[in-house]
Amino acid sequence: MEKKIIRIAITGPESTGKSWLSERLAQHFHTCWVPEYSREYLERLHHPYEETDILEIARGQFRNEEEMVKKANNILFCDTEFLVTLIWSEFRFGKCNPWIKTMFRNHMYSLYMLCDIDLPWENDPLREHPHQRELLFYLYRDALIEAKYPYIIISGVGENRLNQAIEVVKGRFF
Repeated sequence: MEKKIIRIAITGPESTGKSWLSERLAQHFHTCWVPEYSREYLERLHHPYEETDILEIARGQFRNEEEMVKKANNILFCDTEFLVTLIWSEFRFGKCNPWIKTMFRNHMYSLYMLCDIDLPWENDPLREHPHQRELLFYLYRDALIEAKYPYIIISGVGENRLNQAIEVVKGRFF
């Protein structure tokens, strides 16, 4: 019998602490997390990324998630998910592959933690939109509302952000 794993998506615009939060939550709850596959993919790409690359990133992220769920201890924290690739593709290319849209509709998480834009922007060669974070944040929020997915906005800096997320997980699932 397959064990039931609580999957929590850590989502939101660039430079909002998703990776940091995912890793720290996994440490706190003695489980594993799914790192952001796009970073790994884009770092080995030898040309500017295209819309088809975002589809490959979504597929790779999902494959990694399915592998990590086998190792998880009751709960799995996912650094990004289909909403990230959907918004990224639509924002950058004005369209999104239907497979990503279908997966966003059909692969729901127990909770989406939408990371607030209250952290300072950190430069990174893979980040693109330092002046569009507010707009992107509202695109994420509105998509979650429209889909009627359970979400909470996680804000604060450092340990305050982490502690808020820990309390949310404890309150909802343990």
